Amino acid sequence: MASILEFSGFIDVHVHFRDPGMPEAETTASGLAAAEKGGFALVVTMPNTSPAGDSVAWVKANLAARSANGTRIIPSACITKGRLGREVADLENLAEAGAAFFTDDGSYVADDRVMEEAMFRAKALGMAICEHAMDPAELKGGVIRDCPLARKLGLPVISVETETKAIERDLSICRTTGCRLHIQHISTARGVELVRGAQKEGLLVTAEATPHHLLFSCEELTADDANFKMAPPLGNGEDRSELRKAVKEGALMFATDHAPHPAAAKSHGFARSANGILGLETAIPATYRAMVEEEGMPIDAWARAWSEMPRAIIRGDIGELPPTCVIIGERRMVNGGSFASLSRNSPYGSMVFDCWPEARRKGG
Repeated sequence: MASILEFSGFIDVHVHFRDPGMPEAETTASGLAAAEKGGFALVVTMPNTSPAGDSVAWVKANLAARSANGTRIIPSACITKGRLGREVADLENLAEAGAAFFTDDGSYVADDRVMEEAMFRAKALGMAICEHAMDPAELKGGVIRDCPLARKLGLPVISVETETKAIERDLSICRTTGCRLHIQHISTARGVELVRGAQKEGLLVTAEATPHHLLFSCEELTADDANFKMAPPLGNGEDRSELRKAVKEGALMFATDHAPHPAAAKSHGFARSANGILGLETAIPATYRAMVEEEGMPIDAWARAWSEMPRAIIRGDIGELPPTCVIIGERRMVNGGSFASLSRNSPYGSMVFDCWPEARRKGG
């Protein structure tokens, strides 16, 4: 028999809405509708729009947005001007305008001096720096982790060091500055080890795991399907296992990295398609499957990884949120045709899950 449970409002600290720049993939309105349908009370938007979200106007426009039933946005803002990695953005005014934290997500801030300045200034503001931990010097044109499919298709691979060298550099600057550091969409077992070590050391370090990195493995890929292409790429079975252990231990929170794309951008296989997949409308069922059903994670701990833990990296008191309700024990198939998102780049196809968000009425 199905049961409905209510939790503190779920928060997704990593979503991409494509407005301005690519509104055919996602507008703010469609993204909020997808978030609401997915069970989220609050989302943090990434600033890799065009133009980049490095202005007070960007922050204020996002803060004003609401879904029909009250799902809202607290936007992040750029670490560097234009997300170019050359000069630190106006962090002080962006913070005053209401930014959740600072990130150049989609790009790594490769200049050590720029990142150190950003962390010192963010520390003074009581703000977190959130980093897309993929060192471009190590990327070398890679599109997938080493796996049977990569070897079969002759695809250039993304090494583990692409992630771990970036994390090691960031942890070093974190030690120097004392700034709160959050590692976005972690994907490797070695990356998890680095984050665990930093937390044991007492550094203010958090990290997130996405539903797709928890559910899928690159070793299971059989087709040149770009709906499984993302940055960072899917890891192997060991990576997935360590990510799950870290979530279960409370070392990692959840986040979707919801990344909508129009069909044309995802129709050229791993070699030439854009990175990123949808996440908001399948996040609750996917993480429930991976962590509660398959790993035995207590359901309250699972819910905290979507609700209480994300609050730690958002500046200020975000207040009380509408509750998230989930229905457990009702088997449903993923139906991309019914997504509120404008895009359809999902790897979940016709998968069947047993836990789903339940619609929330206006006012809670």
